[in-house]
Amino acid sequence: MRLFLALLLFSSSSFAQVSVTYMQDDSLHTVIGERYKSGYFFNAPNSTQTIHVVTLDWPPYIGNKLCNKGWVYQFSTAILHSTGYSAYIEFVPWARAVRAVELGKADVLMPEYYIEDTAPSDYIEGKTRRKLLGLSNSFEGGNIGFLKRKGEPDRFNGNLKSLKGSRIGVVRGYQNTPEFDAMMDNNEFIIINAVDDLQLVKLLAAKRVDLIIGDPAVLLYSVKYAALPDSEKQTLLSAIEPESKAIQYNPLYFAISKKTPNWLTVLEDINTALYKFKNSGETQRMKQALLNECD
Repeated sequence: MRLFLALLLFSSSSFAQVSVTYMQDDSLHTVIGERYKSGYFFNAPNSTQTIHVVTLDWPPYIGNKLCNKGWVYQFSTAILHSTGYSAYIEFVPWARAVRAVELGKADVLMPEYYIEDTAPSDYIEGKTRRKLLGLSNSFEGGNIGFLKRKGEPDRFNGNLKSLKGSRIGVVRGYQNTPEFDAMMDNNEFIIINAVDDLQLVKLLAAKRVDLIIGDPAVLLYSVKYAALPDSEKQTLLSAIEPESKAIQYNPLYFAISKKTPNWLTVLEDINTALYKFKNSGETQRMKQALLNECD
């Protein structure tokens, strides 16, 4: 009920503002994001640099229509504001977000998974992603695993080599795990691309793939969060289930474009803030406070 009322309140105000509150040096800080272009602008007093952040709808971690836009949005805004940066944050499809940051049309991509040194860019031929992006220290993430059609036997036995030749659905542009991504790049699976997590679930339910890969919490929530009739949501949810074995736990990161002015300073400032928030317990406090408010 509280989540419904929060969403209703956001709708009635046309999403005019977003409020973020965090603790720093034993003081409570609140910053208000105002509607700007296709996102929100968070002003930091005496800021000398505005960071353009691109992100995606990835509930339950972050989402444009989530209560308070999700804990990762609140946390990321607080990290940037606490370092003295103003921030313009917008939601775009993931592949577009990755392209924007790799080409230097935006400054920060979040939340990102770990990027292997050898991972190729899909947008600049002959370049690896790590040549284009600086990766921050990590913060809390979630598991990566496979979803299957409900009632079918597990296909994943803990060894990805057992899935060679399988039709696997992925969201285009997502990093998953280093081993899976390397095998995918080596064409050891038959890969079917989706534009987002909801389309991925639909591919599985329609039997166009054998498995889909991702964070099971995100994949299931993408259906609950979708603008679909309740009957269609129930049909999708009743057709799928996670496999019993996860592949691995994936923490989350900020990825900074190396075309951003003073990108190394921005990276160092974000890392310092991540350390302070974790060390003081503010990361957990913000996450739990948002979960309690939006339960």
